[in-house]
Amino acid sequence: MTITSKIRLKPLWLALAALSSSMTWADEGQWQPYQMPALSDALKQRGISISGEQLADLNQYPMNAIVSLGYCSASFVSPKGLVITNHHCAYGAIQQNSTAARNLIEKGFLAKSLPEELPAGPQERLYVTEEVRDVSSEVVGNLAADMPPRERYEVIERNRKRLIQQCEVDANYRCNVVSFHHGMEYFLIKQLMIQDVRLVYAPAESVGNFGGDIDNYEYPRHTGDFTFIRGYVGKDGKPAPYHVDNVPYVPKHYLKVNRDGVQQGDGILLAGYPGVTSRYRLAEEISFARDWQYPAQVKTFAQMIATIERLGQQNPELKVRYASVVKGYHNRMKKLKGLLDGFKVTDIPAIKVAQAAEFERWLAADPSRKSYQKAIVALKDAVKTEQANLQQNYYFEVAKRSDLLKTAIDLHRLALEQQKPDEMRDIGYQNRDLKMFEGRLKRLEKSFSSEVDIAVWTEQLAEYLAQDAKLRVAVFDQALGVKAGASAAQLQQQLAGWYKTSSLTTTEGRLAWLGKTPADFAASQDPFIKVAVAIAQTNLAIEEREKALAGTLSVLRPAYMNAVIAYNRSLNKPVYPDANGTLRITYGHVDGYPAADGVYKTPFTSVSGMLAKVTDKPPFDVPATLRQAYQAKQYGSYFYKTMAGRPFHSIPLNFLSSADTTGGNSGSAVMNGRGELVGLNFDSTYESITKDWYFNPAITRAIHVDIRYVLWLMDEVDHAENLLAEMSIVGNQAN
Repeated sequence: MTITSKIRLKPLWLALAALSSSMTWADEGQWQPYQMPALSDALKQRGISISGEQLADLNQYPMNAIVSLGYCSASFVSPKGLVITNHHCAYGAIQQNSTAARNLIEKGFLAKSLPEELPAGPQERLYVTEEVRDVSSEVVGNLAADMPPRERYEVIERNRKRLIQQCEVDANYRCNVVSFHHGMEYFLIKQLMIQDVRLVYAPAESVGNFGGDIDNYEYPRHTGDFTFIRGYVGKDGKPAPYHVDNVPYVPKHYLKVNRDGVQQGDGILLAGYPGVTSRYRLAEEISFARDWQYPAQVKTFAQMIATIERLGQQNPELKVRYASVVKGYHNRMKKLKGLLDGFKVTDIPAIKVAQAAEFERWLAADPSRKSYQKAIVALKDAVKTEQANLQQNYYFEVAKRSDLLKTAIDLHRLALEQQKPDEMRDIGYQNRDLKMFEGRLKRLEKSFSSEVDIAVWTEQLAEYLAQDAKLRVAVFDQALGVKAGASAAQLQQQLAGWYKTSSLTTTEGRLAWLGKTPADFAASQDPFIKVAVAIAQTNLAIEEREKALAGTLSVLRPAYMNAVIAYNRSLNKPVYPDANGTLRITYGHVDGYPAADGVYKTPFTSVSGMLAKVTDKPPFDVPATLRQAYQAKQYGSYFYKTMAGRPFHSIPLNFLSSADTTGGNSGSAVMNGRGELVGLNFDSTYESITKDWYFNPAITRAIHVDIRYVLWLMDEVDHAENLLAEMSIVGNQAN
């Protein structure tokens, strides 16, 4: 890993290293790799033998084998670019290759040779992080504190884009400049980008999604949430778009797979790309999420899920087309409900209020901290504005929930941005973004239906029109020709003809708009394009307001974080950045937890436990081949009479650990103390969902697929011998 400037938190980590014998906070933390050397003592206490220095080096094993999909985590497990991730992470790739007549989601898929592997889709990528560099001084180091907010935002963005452009001199790399500690620091992330990704092996949905939404976030769990994909490159070894002549990518490192797995109490490492946490947010922000934001989102997701599933039941082809979309909605809604339930069980806003009171007393105790106090007062005011803006815009965003309308808006915005020099365009519309932009347009070919789109859209439009007039946008209402009080049925009848006349319903029609000018859009009679043009200035005005606020927050949040870090240091608490989609390492141990009064949940589940739940109806059914193999005692070497000294008599299936995870960690490699793969992260327990806001070490547990179950399925059930042969499978006795 490359660090070219001194990190301001370095003294804290020297202090933390001396304090790491305290285990109170040991398993909390989503650490940047460079922070691991300071945690060496804590790693040793967990029985982890791999050094912090080795974990900090992104060019060494095992970190160079850790992969991002852009939305999930994964890892290389063979010298031929074979990658393992979650079934639900690869769901889009499985759906991309499925039809009602050839439903790979339902039946599963196994390529027995390289030519049989299937393209995962035009948007799929593998990202390998090779460099992380502190560029804080180059992004915000010379900015005056009194710079106007909108100007400050623009300068920060200009600095970010300049650094990205300098980094991306090789088109095979994707670079980004990411904010850490809410704008206190900025790091440049450089990733090798593999463009040709193919589906290799996915178990049947009854394995990969056993228990479905009913079991989502629940425990005990019995889900084989894994899939194998593969990265391909050109014959010259460099990343290239999909081509039949491409060859498997040869990674610098790939994870060894340990067939002996782990036992209760064993220390584990977990590496991946966690999405977003909010542990340093104000108590007022938690209350807002609990009281307004989450309930509003739950209602929206519930409506969309019900509509899509109703149409899917009537038409199997639609069910396949929207399978990945619905699965994502279900997952998000269940998490939101879990957060709301978690707030009822543990009053996290009250905990945060109490913590804030202690924090404010600490601030008041020293006159030198007065500047912190002023910044926090200003931050609270800015947050109120941010929340008011979110409420104001929420239903306008709801009203635009049409794939075709969103496509029209994006295409028109691209045309507007392309009138500027590339370096002046907003990120997302630069030349570097065009391939992915085109990929999204193509992806709709397999995940769009006019019937579903209009049903979802008109329902959400009706929700928007039911709001107070101050929450609606007059120019939008006028462009649509709709009025308050219209029902979804009336809107559907009114707008149905748009889908018959729009060119955006086909891939060719969508791609034809690339390269068009704003004048071309203004002259168009396509109904979706006309609406996009009509509301463009409104959308831009909203963005301008958000950018100005972001400029204000770029001063206030870093000031707040500086105070929080100083305060936590005084309490000997660890300080790690909130998750932001970048590479992180967590560690912990295999353990159960007290779920309720008198209820202790054990750390392992088993195949026998899964079969006891089988009803032969989705989502609690299993393939006949799995049941037959188990009943015939075709256990391979994966059957255990005891686990942790207790009777077990089965094959391990899922297990729990105390690792600190969140969304985006799906597919993360779970490794033993030597850095060998022993499982895949895929979920959290229901009691743990609120850890995005507050980490409770007593009950916070992540749920993992046990690698022994994966290997048993590959060996004894699905006969994926070709894949087993290319993996490096080791055991504890061999080390």
